[in-house]
Amino acid sequence: MSTFSFTDECFSDIQILRYCLNGFHELSLRQKLLVYYLSEATLCGRDITFDQFGRYNLRIRKLLETIYLHYQGNRNCKDFHALEVYLKRVWFSNGIYHHYGCEKFTPAFSEQYLREVISTLDVSVLPLQEGEDVEMLCNELFPVIFNADILPKRVNKTDGEDLVATSACHFYEGVTQQEVERFYQEMKSAYANDPEPPSFGLNSTLIKREGKIQEDVWCADGRYGTVIQQIIHWLEKALGVTENEQQQQYISTLIKYYRTGDLQLFNQYCIEWVREHEARIDFINGFIEVYGDPLGLKGSWEGIVEYKDLEATRRTQLISDNAQWFEDHSPVDPRFKKEKVKGVTAQVICAAMLGGDEYPSTAIGINLPNADWIRAAHGSKSVTIGNLTEAYQKAAKGNGFKEEFVIDKETISLIEQYGDVCDDLHTDLHECLGHGSGELLPTTDPDALKAYGNTIEEARADLFGLYYIADQKLIDLGLVPDKKAYKSQYYSYMMNGLLTQLTRIKPGHQVEEAHMRNRALIAHWCLEKGSAEQVMELVVKDGKTFLRINDYEKLRALLATLLAEVQRIKSEGDYAAARELVERYGVKVDTNLHQEILSRYEQLHLAPYKGFLNPVMTPVYNDQGEIVDIQLDYTESYTSQMLRYSKEYGFL
Repeated sequence: MSTFSFTDECFSDIQILRYCLNGFHELSLRQKLLVYYLSEATLCGRDITFDQFGRYNLRIRKLLETIYLHYQGNRNCKDFHALEVYLKRVWFSNGIYHHYGCEKFTPAFSEQYLREVISTLDVSVLPLQEGEDVEMLCNELFPVIFNADILPKRVNKTDGEDLVATSACHFYEGVTQQEVERFYQEMKSAYANDPEPPSFGLNSTLIKREGKIQEDVWCADGRYGTVIQQIIHWLEKALGVTENEQQQQYISTLIKYYRTGDLQLFNQYCIEWVREHEARIDFINGFIEVYGDPLGLKGSWEGIVEYKDLEATRRTQLISDNAQWFEDHSPVDPRFKKEKVKGVTAQVICAAMLGGDEYPSTAIGINLPNADWIRAAHGSKSVTIGNLTEAYQKAAKGNGFKEEFVIDKETISLIEQYGDVCDDLHTDLHECLGHGSGELLPTTDPDALKAYGNTIEEARADLFGLYYIADQKLIDLGLVPDKKAYKSQYYSYMMNGLLTQLTRIKPGHQVEEAHMRNRALIAHWCLEKGSAEQVMELVVKDGKTFLRINDYEKLRALLATLLAEVQRIKSEGDYAAARELVERYGVKVDTNLHQEILSRYEQLHLAPYKGFLNPVMTPVYNDQGEIVDIQLDYTESYTSQMLRYSKEYGFL
């Protein structure tokens, strides 16, 4: 069965797609059961993500859902439609902040209208806390919803500001950035000579109580305990249908970690997880990525269940089998190269269920674990999510985007011929080799780059992929068809970094998100450094700005130089250089160019952001009450899925 995507659900700047579980019917019953149990564990964590992304998110979501379900007034008016769109955006972003730009949504309905709607509801259905009345509810939530100056950004990375105090993410309570940094620096000092330190602060909320700063750990008997106990329940059921002993071992260790919150157990789990690469089924479940924290310490909860695409994995296996060659031939300083690359595995997988920070908007590639010392000593796992990538590609066919923004028909033809292949390959190189390459100097603090660490790491991985996608080695391995294929990726990438990703930024805003900063950084640096030889340039044709690349080989040389510098910054923990690079090339937006790009994009009537609905998995039972199959259904609507998840997995 081929992957498909329905695109009939659009709202605001978002388009909803579906993904298909290709080859699911070929899995054994035991494997299907494992996917099902892990999927339930994935769906259970949804409320954690909502709470992490803002302390008022859950209350606002519950209030809006109550209105949607119980309001008996005029549902066909402009205001109710605006409220419905606002609720859909809250569902999509796991809260009231844009999932990518992090700015707070501006409601298109008034405070007075919301108050009037609430007044028509029976008090018994409202999500009131003990001792709270309707007026108290409104007084608490309305300023957060309607006042643009109150908690305006989920993640603030503006240089020179207190990033903790000015970010609305719910990882900290009552503490300043300086206090947070001092608290964890004192923790790290106790492990100064430990080559295997924990990821300090990864699974806790840092709170000041009665003048004392302490951690509320996220574990079964701590914060989020009611949710974590549900996750553990389904992980324990998964233990009964594992594919091998190593898989059983890492799931058991994950359960122990969830019970205790012990970060040393998390290290152990990561190591055991990396060692397992024979099973068809795999998953991620936990507090993983730190992009939602302005200081890059706290892990947002996320989940994904996956199974190998055996045919497509042959491509990534070629890459991982040659990881040492790529490391040895990298243009970075030999001091920062891994002498021996260990345990690098790369696979193309089918996503079977998405949850938390991976839902509805998700990554198309993942490389874990994040701890540098684990990657150096034990290796890493990289995946490219094939069925999601294919859905994106199909949704983009014939939408007029290339015709509007690519400079000429020759370049459009190049992208149409090689674009999909090179996009997939760049993702593979980014995840498998980029994140897995290089190493820190022994004296470098992994958190030395602070708020710039995420951007530098993504730039490092992208640069590694861009450099090697043009290498003869990929032709020799049969991964690209000829010597000009890479040009499609170079053009698309640079065009995105300089021009088209601006469609995702509101007028007057700067670049905030780490991946966008990374792409802007690379593209603007290459534009500036190659200007003397006109390696690439922005030109105006018929009043429209386009990118022209004049010398692809020299562009590759520039990418090599930048890769070497970014790896040096990472390896040495050079905060000043990271700050200079990101702030100079990755943040600022040309106002006039931005307005032009937005105007051109608006004419295409496209949604700049896309996300996915999950399939519905239903167990099929025999007369003895035993599960004999897992049935898939792809027809559930966006609203129905979101309301069902809130009802069935609303544990907070």
